[in-house]
Amino acid sequence: QVQLVESGGGSVQAGGSLRLVCTGPGYIHGNSFRGWFRQAPGNDREGVAVIGYGGYTEYTDSVKDRFTVSRDNAKDIVYLQMNNLKPEDSAMYYCAAGRALPLNPEWVSYWGQGVQVTVSS
Repeated sequence: QVQLVESGGGSVQAGGSLRLVCTGPGYIHGNSFRGWFRQAPGNDREGVAVIGYGGYTEYTDSVKDRFTVSRDNAKDIVYLQMNNLKPEDSAMYYCAAGRALPLNPEWVSYWGQGVQVTVSS
């Protein structure tokens, strides 16, 4: 079974920070990209940030000056550092793995269970 497990979510005031952590699933042939997606109630799931095995990163415009995605391949961990959080960042955040990860959930091969992030003003 392929497992991606998120942690680090919670509630924070606007302007605060959180760090999300995704563990697993280890090496999967052809699926070395990792990413973070989010979905707020009533909205479609959207891409937030993606990262390749060698450190290539891409962000959606609304977060690129505030969020940083990184990975530790030796530990099989992917991080999403979220700074200067805004209420509009509130959503369920999902870790993902795929062959290539444009900011489009249709390209995702594996999903984590999701972790809630709530930002209050």
